[in-house]
Formats: sequence, C-alpha cells, structure tokens
Amino acid sequence: MTGAALSEPKRTAPIGLLVKALGGLRQSVAGIAAGIFVLRDQGPIFWVALAVIVVVMLIQIVAAWLQWHRLTYHVGAEDIRLESGVLARAARSVPYERIQDVSLEQGPLARLFGLVEVRFETGAGGADDLSLTYLTVPEGEALRELVRARRDDLPEAGGAGEPAAPPATTLFAMGPRRVLTFGLFEFSLAVIAVLFGVTQQFDFLLPFDIWDFDLWQENLAGPGAQLAGLGLAAQVLGGLLAAASLIALGLATGVVRTSLREWGFLLERTERGFRRRRGMFTRTDVVMPVHRVQAMTLGTRLLRRLFGWHGLSFVSLAQDAGSANHVVAPFGKVEELWPVARAAGFTPPADHASWHRACPAYRFDSMLLAAMIGVVPAAGLVGFGYYAFALIPLAIGTVLALGNWIAWQNALHTLDARQILSRRGWLAPRLDIAPRVKLQSVDFRQGPLGRWHGYGTLHLGLAGGTFEIPGIPEARAREVRTAVLASIAEADFSALNRG
Repeated sequence: MTGAALSEPKRTAPIGLLVKALGGLRQSVAGIAAGIFVLRDQGPIFWVALAVIVVVMLIQIVAAWLQWHRLTYHVGAEDIRLESGVLARAARSVPYERIQDVSLEQGPLARLFGLVEVRFETGAGGADDLSLTYLTVPEGEALRELVRARRDDLPEAGGAGEPAAPPATTLFAMGPRRVLTFGLFEFSLAVIAVLFGVTQQFDFLLPFDIWDFDLWQENLAGPGAQLAGLGLAAQVLGGLLAAASLIALGLATGVVRTSLREWGFLLERTERGFRRRRGMFTRTDVVMPVHRVQAMTLGTRLLRRLFGWHGLSFVSLAQDAGSANHVVAPFGKVEELWPVARAAGFTPPADHASWHRACPAYRFDSMLLAAMIGVVPAAGLVGFGYYAFALIPLAIGTVLALGNWIAWQNALHTLDARQILSRRGWLAPRLDIAPRVKLQSVDFRQGPLGRWHGYGTLHLGLAGGTFEIPGIPEARAREVRTAVLASIAEADFSALNRG
C-alpha cells in the first residue's frame, strides 16, 4: 500500500461484514436459545417468534452492508478522514500530529479471516479515538507505517530504492512457562462473579429457584448434621478442603486469564520504537515511539517480591487498554527489566544518590489524622458504656497510624542530572522515574496543616500521567522546582530524540 494508492477514498475489507455478523450472532445466541427454550411448547407462537428472529437478523445484515458501503476513509497529506452514515452523513478528520499511537488488534474471528482492526489513538480516549474495522493484515500494517511516517515526518516505508529497515531487537519475551508462572501470581475469583451474573440472567432455565434460601437450608441440613456428628477434626478438615478448593479455583482463573492476555508476549525495539505483541485469541500489536515515553514505573507485589518478580511499564501519551501505562515487561527479574528501561533512556538510581524523605511534621500529622479515625468512634462507645467494644476502633486507628509511619519511612525522592526519582512502598515497593526535560509544569500545594507546619505536595505535570511528592518541606520544594524548571528551559524540544 503506497501513499499514492491511499490518496483515493477506500473502504474496509468486505469480508469484515461476515466477521461482524458472526460476532453479533455470538453475543445474541444465548438470548435466542433462551427464547426458543421458553417457547418450544407454544405451537404457532414458537414458529412466529422464530420467523421474527430470522427477519430481524436479515434486517441487521442489510443494515450492516449499507453501513459498510457508505463508510470510506481517506489518508491525506495532513490528516486521516473518515466518512460514514447511511441517511445522515458524518465526517471526521484527525490531524496526524494529534495521533499518539496506531495499534492493531485481532480477535479470534478476525485472525481466522486474516483481518485486523486499526486503532488511531489521540490520547483523549473515548469517542475522540478513531478505528477502522476491518482491514487485511498487510493493509493494516502498511497503513500504520504510513500514518506514523507522516506524523513523525519520517520517510515513508516501501519506497523504491530505500535502504532496508534495521532488524528488530528483542528486548523482552515470555514463553509458555513464564506466562503460566505469571498466572499463578494473578489469583482471581472473577469466575464466581461471572457465574453469579449468569444465574441472575438465566435463573428461569434452572430446575429450582436458586434464590429460595429455605430450600438451600433444607438441602444442607442433612450434610451439615452429618458433618457436625463427625467431630471437630472432621469439621476442620471439611473447612480446609473448602478453602483449598477456593484457592485452586482462584489460581486456575488467574492462570487462564493471564494466559489469554499475555500468551506469546514479545517486546522488540524497532526503527519506529517499542513494538509489543501479545494475546492467545485476541492478538494485539502496539508500537510506541521512544520519544513519546514520558516516565517509567518499576513495581511489584507482596508475593511476587518474595520470589524476585517485578513488572515494568511506561507512561505514554497514548493509552493502553484504558490505562495510561503501557505494560512493556509485566513479569520478570530486575536484571531483565533494566535493559528495557535503558532502551527508553532511563538509568537506575546511583548507589551514592541522596534520597530525601517527607517532612517529619507531615509524618506526625498523617499519623494523628489516621489515629483519629479510631479515637472518635472509640470515645463514643466509651460514652455509652461499651468499654470492651471501644478497643476495636482503637486497634484499627493504631494500625492505620502505624501504616502511615511505615509509608513515610519508605517514601523517598531524589534528583540526578537528568531525572527525578520517587520510591515508595514497603511490602510492595515501587520506583517511578521521569526525565526532568519532559515535565510540563511544577505546582506546589499546601493545605491548612501544611501551611502551619511548612510542607506541601509537589505536583509535577506529566503528559499522560501523574508524578507527585507529598509532604515535601517548602525549602526542598523550591530546590526541586528550580532544578526542574532549569532543565525544561534549557531543552530544545525540536532536537529531542524522535527514535
């Protein structure tokens, strides 16, 4: 697909109509089956309902064909335009400079027919984004490269006599064993919520009333009495088996969900930037230019930390599945992740870095406010004579105050020649790094207690995300603000790396 070929209005792939029809049928098959089941003994009413369903489906097919026929896209020199509508026509135009990313996504049906959905992300999300459903895979890849080339003022790929692009370099990959291990740490009981929702929607298909609690009590009375008669050891064993079954279900759900999302995970450094591909049935192909990376986050969770596993994500101008962070290495060792971070221009904190904590007055105020959450209800209980019950909110307030002290102890920040770094968390530590040159603004805010004790929160404007340092003393805030503004003022943004 060349630039000349794209100068004329084009339509999406006709075979995409079949994919959309099958997808719509898949979503409505449960309702159709339920209707047929309910009306199966109603004689003529059943055949009338079946005929109505067939007519409705035919109308949907005709409407889909008209929508496809009336939808055209045009890739011009300055923007990409989309015209759609059967009776009322609508035209959308998105300039190339507003397009933050172009991603390709393939669902199971699309992969079967060799099609791809092309998404143009503007960074605003929602209705402001643009998508083409569906193009063939070669058309989608060529269109993505062409739009990126025009957006970044780069030579368009595919021209005669142009040198071949350098081969992609693999930065991070996860094989089946790594993905399955990752799934074991993604414990989830979502399947229970799904089953609950299904029983709510289709409870009329069950041979009994699932919401009849008297029936459940009667059915469980016999086994419950038998279990109680077996003694304490048998009851404990039954409880352990139930807990083990729940844990096994959560682990299995986590493995399945993670495998579907992360299967075949591959991150490469290409001429255009970081290219990430993943997914078992729904395959996504996202390329993020290096110069659009605004910050990085290196984090972990409690159980993962015990085994040395961490995750790396980049903050970008575009969104990744509704999140501001692009996951570039979701499950790896620290020594595997830092080469990926370095490829984006980040460097780890130096061993001799001077880390700063929040103001001690901020620690005291935070602990005091947290303790008051327990002290106030405890005082009320004491006033009504419930002295023993007052210990419960007091214990909660104490735990909250201790948690704030631990959070203060592990919340640190520092500056180096190019970056600002923030470290927080004890059981699940997290490191955030942002290049000082890419920060947009510096805002220092103080509440009543902060003005009284001389501290506040430093908000650093970051395109696509947030970066803040709470409880920073006024003198330190002025020091950080001066350093950051000096870096911004000295930068020639037109000369920044656009690789």
